Amino acid sequence: MKLLAKLKNSRIGSSIQYHIKPRKVKFEWQDTPVDWIPNQPFVSYFINEINNILPAGEFWFCRLYNRVLPKVTDEKLAEDVRAFIRQEAMHAQAHVSANKEYLTVRHIDIQRNLEIMDFLFGKLLADQPLGFKVPKVLDHQWDLFRLGIVATVEHMTCVLGKYALYNKKWAELGADPNMLDLVKWHGAEEIEHRTVAFDLYRHLGGGYISRYYQSVIVIAAVLGLWVDGAAHIMGQDPRFADKKPAFYKPWIWREWASIAQSDNRLMPHPLWLVSQQLGYLMPWYDPVHEAKTEDAIAYLDQSPAAKRALPRVAA
Repeated sequence: MKLLAKLKNSRIGSSIQYHIKPRKVKFEWQDTPVDWIPNQPFVSYFINEINNILPAGEFWFCRLYNRVLPKVTDEKLAEDVRAFIRQEAMHAQAHVSANKEYLTVRHIDIQRNLEIMDFLFGKLLADQPLGFKVPKVLDHQWDLFRLGIVATVEHMTCVLGKYALYNKKWAELGADPNMLDLVKWHGAEEIEHRTVAFDLYRHLGGGYISRYYQSVIVIAAVLGLWVDGAAHIMGQDPRFADKKPAFYKPWIWREWASIAQSDNRLMPHPLWLVSQQLGYLMPWYDPVHEAKTEDAIAYLDQSPAAKRALPRVAA
């Protein structure tokens, strides 16, 4: 009980000494095929769906963090939060470019997927959820709940970031270098700023027990939205016409598990993703130990999209 009380009442600041670096990037999508991993349409569509999922959520992260930033009393943490906001905004813009310049121009209808995400983050999780004003006495608790959701999501994106950063299978199969760079660049920055959401959540009063129900919400939402969105864009491809992919049909879940089981370097197994959440539920959880910052920075220093943007920044 004393440990739980200590965790609940802890008011920490930044847990890192290094400075997070926002970077501009520029992606060129004209030569990227729909099957950006050759001969792997299922995996390609599944990872392409990330472009639909992320922008609304990442812009929401930015709005929420700008809202609570005045409450941050630790100077280094405030610096971390500002850098996090700038990185997340660039992530959102990069995925928007993929949606507009890559998926849409290849006649893939993604509007329905984007509208679902806009409703979730623009309406349901807004400052005034579904248009209802939050009572003043509950205002901080609503912010804290949403910050906990962000911290839980960021643990998952760190896990996925590690998976993408260290993945060599996609390149071995001849994956499109532009899409490969997008997922690795994004994954590396998720590793670089992996401490910020958790530090901010605890700094503003986030407790330990809440991690449990927030994890259930996030795992169910992420897996459900991912499969549902992937099924929608996959279902537009004649190659999957006989399967009629849908969130509620066992085929797409079995196919995901089967591909991951046969070679988990192609895509992570859904049960593996769930198991990776267990570490976040431990009282001693510390995101610093979840990945190696040095490996992330090493990739970011040579990312083609970041290098491509440098002349524009200089200009």
